[in-house]
Formats: sequence, C-alpha cells, structure tokens
Amino acid sequence: MTGLPLPGELGEHARRVLDGRAQPVPARDAATVVILRAGPAGGTQVYLLRRRATMAFAAGAYVFPGGSVDPRDADQAVAWAGPSPAEWGRVLRADEAVARGLVCAAVRETFEESGVLLAGPDTGSVVADTTGDDWEADRIALVDRSLAFADFLARRGLVLRSDLLKPWAHWITPEIETRRFDTRFFVAMLPEGQRTRDVGGEADHVVWRRPAEALELARAGSIFLMPPTYRTLSELAGYDDAGAVLAARREIVTTMPAVVEVDGELRLVIP
Repeated sequence: MTGLPLPGELGEHARRVLDGRAQPVPARDAATVVILRAGPAGGTQVYLLRRRATMAFAAGAYVFPGGSVDPRDADQAVAWAGPSPAEWGRVLRADEAVARGLVCAAVRETFEESGVLLAGPDTGSVVADTTGDDWEADRIALVDRSLAFADFLARRGLVLRSDLLKPWAHWITPEIETRRFDTRFFVAMLPEGQRTRDVGGEADHVVWRRPAEALELARAGSIFLMPPTYRTLSELAGYDDAGAVLAARREIVTTMPAVVEVDGELRLVIP
C-alpha cells in the first residue's frame, strides 16, 4: 500500500491518536481560493504563494490564498450579490451561517493575501484597481482584525460578488495533525484590471505558474506542495483554459486523508 510515511513527532502523535491516548483536535472552518488567469502563451496560470519557513502550519509549502473563517465573516451586514448564503449552503453542504462565513472568508482572505478583491459597486461590476495606499491600509487593517470585512465593504460602497466564486473541493486535515482545518476550495478568475501583488505577511514569495509546470517542479523536488494543493493542480492541469475550468461540472466530495499501519510503519493515505 502506498502512502506518505509519518516520521518523528508527527508519527508519535498519530500513534497516540490511534491508540486513544490523545483526542483529535477540532478542525476549524477555512476557505481557499485558486486565482486563475490566462497564460501569456495560452492555457491557464494559477497564483501560488510560498509560506514562510517559520510558519507553524505548512511551512515552506506553495499554497493558494486562504485562511480560517473569522467569526465576523458570518455577519449578515456583509453586503452580498450573487447566490445567497442559503444557496451556497446547499452546494457546500453546510448550514446558512457557516456557508456565509466560508464565502466571506474566501473573498476576504484572497484580498488579504493577494490584493485581489472579488467585490464591486453593484451586482454587475468589479473593482478595477486595488493597488493604492488607501487600499493597502485597509488590507492591513483586515489582516490585523482591526477592521471587519462588512465595515470595509460598507465604507467603500461595495458588495461581495459570490457569483465570481466556483466551488471546487472540500478537504479536512487528517485527525492526527495538531492543527486541523475543514477547508472549502474555490476557483475564481482574476478580475479584469486587477493584479496580484506580493503583500508579504505569511508568504515570502509569490508566483504565477501553469498547473502542469508547478507539478513538474514538485516532482523534481524544487517546490513543496501539500496533498490538497497537488491534487487540485493535477485536476486543473486537465483543462485547456480558465473558461473550461469555470464551466466544469463539479461534485464536491469531502476528502480526509487517513492513517494506516503497514509493516509496523504508519502512513498517511489520501483517498
């Protein structure tokens, strides 16, 4: 049986969980967004950021923008356009409040970690440029939680564009991890006129890559990808362009890697 070996402290903690000597840590709701754009030579590119080596979770890994749901993300004061939280709840198989929080977190975290904002002044438009000093001040205030996303949108007269998000996948961190997330993955097109920027914070490097190129680098050992990122890039590599990705029919299946013991060695197996 194949799988990823669990060495050191992680393996020891996994053994304690399996033996009932330690309880699994509850998984926190989180959202991740794969930002797409047309490549210069055709095809699709995705935006990846490398987490700092000092981060407690996924240090050094190349990931998509995303993060945990803030309790204020479920605030009904968040101006909203597109499918309603109730509709998203049916798609995400979550109650309305959780769905509202997940979609809001997806838009907020994308702005915090890339400068891309999936919002506009009305239901049919999107902010064209978010690179000014005033936008940066708001982004930093969102990051340090001194500004709520609902207040940010209201002050600028904007509505969250939930219709610009496409649900893609649902991953739950294995029970043997000490930091766990219940993460919904979304994909979204880079809005016309907007551009990503290296905003620092949890990341020390950002890059646009074709999915197949990122996979090649990972297989060569040049970059590190977590299993959900690797799986998502593998799926995206099968589409000719971003339009095909957005038009794809998706059945959202929950995936949680499991631990099995093979010849006395614990291994992490991904369904």
